[in-house]
Amino acid sequence: MDALRRHRQRQWDERRALGAAYQDAGLVFCSHSGTPLQPRNVVRSFKRLLRRSGLPETIRLYDLRHAHATALLAAGVHPKVASERLGHASVALTLDTYTHSVQGLDADAAARVQRAFLRQDSETPGDQGE
Repeated sequence: MDALRRHRQRQWDERRALGAAYQDAGLVFCSHSGTPLQPRNVVRSFKRLLRRSGLPETIRLYDLRHAHATALLAAGVHPKVASERLGHASVALTLDTYTHSVQGLDADAAARVQRAFLRQDSETPGDQGE
């Protein structure tokens, strides 16, 4: 939230500096003059950030979406929430698309079932000679 507030302040500063030349389209991310961003400029800026970070320039902007989706599911975020964040029409699409990337889902499921059985076992009253 702090980063978004600073971003908004920069936008207000740019708007004041340009005055009537600023074209306010109500966008969160826009050019310095308020107009929509051009895709090629976004990609160019992204590649520049990759270089500065020492990351391979073969990473695509779209790969960030895949990384985010995979991280959501790996962190145990409910698939319905992940699906809504990604704008998918159905949870099935999210699960079919991204769960193959999440290592250990099967092992995690087995461990959860085992814990559930162990909890139930400890809550079950002892044999009373029936």
